[in-house]
Amino acid sequence: MPRNADALASERNMLDQFLDSQRNAVLAKTAGLNSAQLNQRLEPSALTLGGLLYHLALVEESWSEERYAGLESRIPWADVDWESDPDWEFHAAHDLDPEALRDRYRLACERSRAVAADASLDDRSVVPLRDGTHFSLRWMLLHLIEETARHAGHADLIREAIDGSVGD
Repeated sequence: MPRNADALASERNMLDQFLDSQRNAVLAKTAGLNSAQLNQRLEPSALTLGGLLYHLALVEESWSEERYAGLESRIPWADVDWESDPDWEFHAAHDLDPEALRDRYRLACERSRAVAADASLDDRSVVPLRDGTHFSLRWMLLHLIEETARHAGHADLIREAIDGSVGD
């Protein structure tokens, strides 16, 4: 449960609290690290903290802006040849400044919040899932919680391997 979470909050507020808690956990796991540390791998995985940050920025923008709201893909995502490199964001993060990575993720989260701000949990996406179903905002928020929490767990392990840092 997120710190200071309101256990009696509305469903919408709980979803927002839990998602923001996971977003903050990911940012905390990258705080204070330099480029070499953000690019350090925990063998045998190719995952890095920088790659996770960039991937989660893509996830936020892709699900909220593109799929839910039907907006155009942003740069750099719009210019990527996803067919030739489906994991581009994980590789491209290697060349980015650590604070630029963190800022991009923060901005993606702000954009995602803005899309959701005036919507109802039952409102449907503009772009359907592969099966043709138009998902609800509720589904999207739960999906973002799931994806972010999964990668926050990866970030825990990678950060501990880098400098022994453990905790929230």
